[in-house]
Amino acid sequence: MTQKIRVALADDHPIVLAGLRNLIETGSGLELVGESATGQSALKLVRDRLPDVAVIDISMPEINGIALARRLADDCPGVRVIILTLYEERSFLKQALAAGVKGYVLKRSAAENLVSAIRAVKSGAVYIDPSFGEDALDSVAVLPSRTAGTGDALGLTERETSVLRYSALGLTTKEIAARLDVGSKTVETYKSRASEKLGLKTRAEIVRFAAAQGWLEDI
Repeated sequence: MTQKIRVALADDHPIVLAGLRNLIETGSGLELVGESATGQSALKLVRDRLPDVAVIDISMPEINGIALARRLADDCPGVRVIILTLYEERSFLKQALAAGVKGYVLKRSAAENLVSAIRAVKSGAVYIDPSFGEDALDSVAVLPSRTAGTGDALGLTERETSVLRYSALGLTTKEIAARLDVGSKTVETYKSRASEKLGLKTRAEIVRFAAAQGWLEDI
């Protein structure tokens, strides 16, 4: 009897997680070994259960998907990671691949492509959502390495840059305050100023901007 592919899921949206669970539970030859709603709990889940494949959202509280993928590449190199995301920019795809991700699937096409992606990465292949085109892997691979944008170049102070970057990485206000040795209200002030300077209104926009700057890396 063929051994089932063991899969772990991580997404902070309950409805999305329920849909993913249904895909795995109804997919032939797949077995769900656990699910989580934060980056930190996902890290523990994967370390404890060591699934064949971990499907993780790119934007989660505590640890974002890119940072989590880097941690898993170091801690659980045998686990194949698939990023599931709304973001279609190639800057996200490039950073995901650099973090050791083996699959990149868009949420809008997960129903059609996720199971195929799981089987592909388990077999040793790299799977990129078909919407990127057949040349996606080659075109991303030849892009020059980006040097992360600096605060000065963006019109931000050093502290504003740090707060925005930590926020994009999924740290809470309290965690950012502890890292910078300042008060929580001060962190909120820096975040508000930086967001206003850059015209960013939501966390999704902050994450998108951070990816374009090359900030979504583990620290």
